Amino acid sequence: MSEPHVRRVLASDGDRVRSLRLEALSDRAAGIAFLDTYELAAARPREYWDDRAVGAALSGGSAQFIAEVGPAWVGTVTILIPEPGVPDYFGRIPAAGTALAVAVYVSPAHRGTGLIDRLFHAGFDWARDQGARRVHLDVHADNARARAAYARIGFHPTGGTIDGPNGPEVELSRELGGE
Repeated sequence: MSEPHVRRVLASDGDRVRSLRLEALSDRAAGIAFLDTYELAAARPREYWDDRAVGAALSGGSAQFIAEVGPAWVGTVTILIPEPGVPDYFGRIPAAGTALAVAVYVSPAHRGTGLIDRLFHAGFDWARDQGARRVHLDVHADNARARAAYARIGFHPTGGTIDGPNGPEVELSRELGGE
């Protein structure tokens, strides 16, 4: 197997962004891991995915990173830089200097290989360049595999929890040093 390459999506990657999202939403853990469903995502028009790719490629407020092996996309993480004072997807107001990690997915064949570390470190570098000092993410309380992976990358529970639409979510945070 060739070595995965991690990069930011391109503005022209709308179809591939859609395909990877649908793959992620087909995963058995998707029901507790995503605030979206396969049916809703599949019904969105092409323009939605094209716009999403453009924003994730060119925006200073969000960046999607993907891992590819040859032509196949095998993982992703999106980092958001919230606007000051604007509530996040759960209605919380993130503290200044906080980035949010969302839409994390690694295909089953690449889990446990350290690929998630590479995706997050690309995201951490970008977030730091945008002025973020920490990254928060939410993980379902029952998603033990994801919680273990996040802990290995340096995320720690903040003590914050929320009753999300898929059940209890635990808030995790990681400081962004000068790495």
